[in-house]
Amino acid sequence: MPALPRFPDKQQTAHWLLIIVLSCLAGGCSAGSGEGLDVSGRPLSEGGDLPLAATLASIQANLFNPSCIVCHSGASAPLGLRLDAASSFTSLVGVASRQDGGFLLVNPGQPDESYLIRKLEGSAAEGEQMPLGGPPIPQATIDFVRQWIVDGAPADAGSPPHGPPVVVSLNPAADTVSSGFPAQITVGFDQEIDASTVNELTFTLRASGGDGQFNDGNEVAIAATSVVLAPTNPRLAVMDLSGYQAVEDRYQVTLRGSGPNAILSVGGAVLDGEFTGSLPSGDGAAGGDFVAQFDVQGLQPSLASIQENVFTPGCSLSGCHSGPAGPNLPAGMDLSSADASFASLVNVASAQVATELRVAAGDAAASYLVQKLEGSAAAGSRMPLGGPFLDQETIDVIRLWIDSGAPQ
Repeated sequence: MPALPRFPDKQQTAHWLLIIVLSCLAGGCSAGSGEGLDVSGRPLSEGGDLPLAATLASIQANLFNPSCIVCHSGASAPLGLRLDAASSFTSLVGVASRQDGGFLLVNPGQPDESYLIRKLEGSAAEGEQMPLGGPPIPQATIDFVRQWIVDGAPADAGSPPHGPPVVVSLNPAADTVSSGFPAQITVGFDQEIDASTVNELTFTLRASGGDGQFNDGNEVAIAATSVVLAPTNPRLAVMDLSGYQAVEDRYQVTLRGSGPNAILSVGGAVLDGEFTGSLPSGDGAAGGDFVAQFDVQGLQPSLASIQENVFTPGCSLSGCHSGPAGPNLPAGMDLSSADASFASLVNVASAQVATELRVAAGDAAASYLVQKLEGSAAAGSRMPLGGPFLDQETIDVIRLWIDSGAPQ
């Protein structure tokens, strides 16, 4: 190496450090690859727990524990995402993002299609880069997460859990209140579950019928689109609710650990399901149902909810569109009940602009109702007449109902 020019002491030190770093990068030393470093890029000898590796245990120790679980733990975890050691696998692998439903949080084999990676690297379309408030996770650390996902995002190998399966995660969490109805309910277990035992008999959902009670006979059973074990995560049960037209109510989730139909582990052990308000579930003995409740409050993209929250208080009770339909009503439009509103709106031509449908099922932008609510209609006044007008958030829920086909 040619002789170095002389620098003042601080400059000379910095220059030597730069040469050392560049030499490490060129030579592929462990610091350049991330091996032997903790989540902040420091040598493990300075306080790390496990060497960085493409395993869930290492990622848990070097990333989730120091940088994530301060927020993402317990019932109040943002978006229900719990990243403590007992919950991280079932909260991530094969689970749809609640911020961007087009992605799984961890899509095994596909790191670029995993929302976790996008949040860590700052490329997600929604929200902030994680960890919130920084500092950002070094790319060398993220690359180990990427490799874990490329490898199929496996749970760590080890001896099988002793005892019956227990519930370690529930989303939506028990006793939470949501303004939007979940597209799915996910339940995570501490061990692999027999897929044939996860079905409409063992994993059920009921609405209280409007009174918040589940023992007076007016409960409503919710027919899920599907109830299955996640194909990419044998510890995760998924109830798909995409076909349900939600209403405000209290809902009860039940997982059977008793009776002729019960959830079993792959080893045949019956669910230990008793739930007293904190996870994991169970009393240490096989058997017992898991029962938890959550609330949905606020306007939902369903005709029943729109009727209750918008049409009845804002259009019908005002004395304008109060029925029955006929020439004495404004434009002959009856909005006094869900049935009357459907008959007056969906695929019905506007009386003001005959070429427009009041509600063009599947196309909110082309629906005259939306134009009247937003004040962009070609004729007449903005509705409700004289105001106060609906806020855009409320109108957007009506748009969602229309874009989903405006079902009755």
